[in-house]
Amino acid sequence: MTTAGARTAAAVLGAALALTLAGCGSQVAPDTVARVASAGALVPGAAPDLGGSDPAVADGGDDAGGTGTGATAGSAGGVAGGSTTGSTGSAGPGSAGGSSGGSSGGDAPPAADPGQQGSCDGFANTTGVTDQTITLANVSDISGPVPGVFQAAQDGARAFAAYFNATSDICGRKLDVLALDSRADSAANQVAYTKACDEAFAAIGSMSVFDDGGAATAEECGLPDLHALSVSQQVFECSTCFGTAAVTPTLQPAAVPQYLRKAYGAAADKVGVLYINVGTVPLASKRLAEAWRKGGLGVDYVQAIDVAEFNYAPYVQELKNRGIELVTYVGPYQHTIRMQQAMQQQGYEPKAFIQDQTIYDDTYVQEAGAAGEGTLVYTTTALLDDLRNEEVALYRSWLEQVRPGAVATIYGAYAWSATRLFVEQANRLGGRLARASLVAALRKVSDWTGNGLHSPQQVGSKRSGDCVRFIQLGGGRWKQVSPGDYVCGDLVKVS
Repeated sequence: MTTAGARTAAAVLGAALALTLAGCGSQVAPDTVARVASAGALVPGAAPDLGGSDPAVADGGDDAGGTGTGATAGSAGGVAGGSTTGSTGSAGPGSAGGSSGGSSGGDAPPAADPGQQGSCDGFANTTGVTDQTITLANVSDISGPVPGVFQAAQDGARAFAAYFNATSDICGRKLDVLALDSRADSAANQVAYTKACDEAFAAIGSMSVFDDGGAATAEECGLPDLHALSVSQQVFECSTCFGTAAVTPTLQPAAVPQYLRKAYGAAADKVGVLYINVGTVPLASKRLAEAWRKGGLGVDYVQAIDVAEFNYAPYVQELKNRGIELVTYVGPYQHTIRMQQAMQQQGYEPKAFIQDQTIYDDTYVQEAGAAGEGTLVYTTTALLDDLRNEEVALYRSWLEQVRPGAVATIYGAYAWSATRLFVEQANRLGGRLARASLVAALRKVSDWTGNGLHSPQQVGSKRSGDCVRFIQLGGGRWKQVSPGDYVCGDLVKVS
């Protein structure tokens, strides 16, 4: 397995994917974690507001979503050299779904709103486009070290396609998802994108740890490539590639340290940043510490922990000796639990223990138990169990249609959002729809929220988002503790 992550936009995105790949319900060997971690992850950073809001959760809803895969590997994905596609009229696993697949309970589904309608005059079939369908590829890690790790991204794309196909079309065409497996491997990612170039009009909602492999291939064939989240410098630099969760490697949201300062006052003078010492996680963590210092926090302790380390007691003792009151950790959730258990054993209770949104996961909640109580998470999505949010309700309803029992996740949410964005832009273009015109349109997209599913994202400029939401684990459930929808601010430039 290769990685070009050392110089990647993944330095900002780095730890969360290591976290995810090491934390999807199976233990991963340390060397696998090290390879995975070098791909990078989403690191804004945050904390609770002691007087924040607590949105009501609809009765019968799950806990506030999860950011692990939540779904087993299955028939939805094809292999990089083949695929399982959906034809009009079917909505089973492995397909985008055709015009069947109503909403839960048998009621007629609400009509999908494809946005502004352009004239269909001059619409021409091309690669991936026939008289009946527009084929969209999803390239995600389905097999590999952790089977099904990004199944949620593929399911999210398929879910929106099924929803759209049930009530709408683009100039008479339905959507067909070509499901490709990048197998957590750069070479497999490149093979999958070669197939996407040959058979699909565009790629949507993809999620791969080693997405560097297909970036040059996508750019060379002019493939519009709208990722859920992208992790490599190659994708960041690809002129036809975008992400619905946008990231610039050297920009981090100032809202994070500013909010910590406001929420915790003098406690924010004593901050500790600990991280797993693999891949680009050290670089991501040092950038995080730099951004927090520039944002006014007293980052007094920055410490690497070896991936093979099982004794976290010395690190906890050092936190106690230094009087650290706010602690953040960057690494796999299994290691987070080790840290929290060591803290519990030594009676160390900082004012806040903070981690990124990949720990927003039911598996973490179950395994951490009492040690995880009070954990704070920063996330860029809406609460994924808040069914008052119409887009969350739609996503969860149609996810259940394409993969019964699947859990709503940040990866699935951003893949759903990517597919919605494709539909809106393609429908607006109408008869002018072509790969080049779609890329040109995507470059102009700003403040994209996926119809309220996530914070505003600068898709076209690929500029990091500046808004986050803070949630806290209490009583085995996540609840929002920050005021309003999101806390926003400027972006901090780091080295």
